[in-house]
Amino acid sequence: MRIMTALLALLLVAALAGCGEDEVAEAPPPQELTREATGHYCGMIVADHRGPKGQIHLAGTDQPVWFSSVRDTLAFTRLPEEPKTIRAIYVNDMGRASWDAPESGTWIEARQAWYVIGSARRGGMGAPETVPFAEKTAAERFAAAHGGRVVAFADIPDEFILGDAGAPQTSEGMGHMDHGTATEHQGHAPGMSHDGQQMQDGGRE
Repeated sequence: MRIMTALLALLLVAALAGCGEDEVAEAPPPQELTREATGHYCGMIVADHRGPKGQIHLAGTDQPVWFSSVRDTLAFTRLPEEPKTIRAIYVNDMGRASWDAPESGTWIEARQAWYVIGSARRGGMGAPETVPFAEKTAAERFAAAHGGRVVAFADIPDEFILGDAGAPQTSEGMGHMDHGTATEHQGHAPGMSHDGQQMQDGGRE
């Protein structure tokens, strides 16, 4: 009887492990950004925005939900009214991607990334950004250059994502952006500060 019980336990463990492997195998790969991708909250063309971006893949659909900023991407995962059938979350690795236009091939799984929060850099909609990195050392270098602190995915405070400064930005909400952000969206030259000075690239060093 003890032998039979042990065998059943081993079979159960193997079955559960197999299910986990299937779930991982079924996670869709990231899609590359095109001009067809529009932000879930802002309704604008994602590629027109600077800074890191995000995409979330849901069960039952082949097309990801796109976001103009990582902050909006993470807000989607925490808002109770949004779907919870998430299969994969991808964000740009800003240790490899440029801030002005993150390149193809720089997507990483968001739940495995390190983030800099509270830095001086602003996201695609001009709000405080959660800047993602594949390597913790790259995140630490960014924080040393631009301020902020490094946290893991699970340690990003809700108030940073969902508070007044971090609430998802809509196209209507752009009317409340500060002067610097409004200037950027009026065609300000990429890589230049609002007073015309050259600005250090906040992504790939």
